[in-house]
Amino acid sequence: MAMGASAGGVAGRSRRMGGMNEINVTPLIDVMLVLLVIFMVTAPLLTTGVEVDLPKAKSGPMVADDTKLLIIVTADEHVYLGKDEITGAIEDRLTNNARLKEEKEVYIQADEGVKYGAVLRVMAAARTAGVEKLGMITDPLEVK
Repeated sequence: MAMGASAGGVAGRSRRMGGMNEINVTPLIDVMLVLLVIFMVTAPLLTTGVEVDLPKAKSGPMVADDTKLLIIVTADEHVYLGKDEITGAIEDRLTNNARLKEEKEVYIQADEGVKYGAVLRVMAAARTAGVEKLGMITDPLEVK
C-alpha cells in the first residue's frame, strides 16, 4: 500500500507539470485587437487629402547643361525630344533612343499652361522607356 501511495504521488506531480506546457495567448490577442481598432480608426484619416498652401521658394538658376537629354512639352501639347518633334509616337521614339538607353536620365520642360495630364503621359512614356532619373526644369521665381 505504501508503494501504491508513492506511485500515486508521482503520477499526481507529473500531471500538474504536464499542464504548464501551454502559452497564455490572451494578452497577445488583447494587444492585437487594440492595435486593429487603432488602425481602423486612423486609416480613413490618412487617405483623405489635406489642403496645403505650399510656400514659394527663391532659388538660384541651374547652370544650363546642353549635354542633358531634354523633353519639351509646349502649351498646345506638342512634345519635342531636343529639337525633333515626337508628338505622335512619344513612347516609341523614347524607347528607341540610344542615348536615353545609355544615360537613363532625362529632363522635362513643360509650358506653364499645359495640362497636367499631358505632362504625366510624357513622364509615363519616359518611365516605360527605361528612364531611372527624371527631372523637371522650371523658371526661377521672379521677385517683385
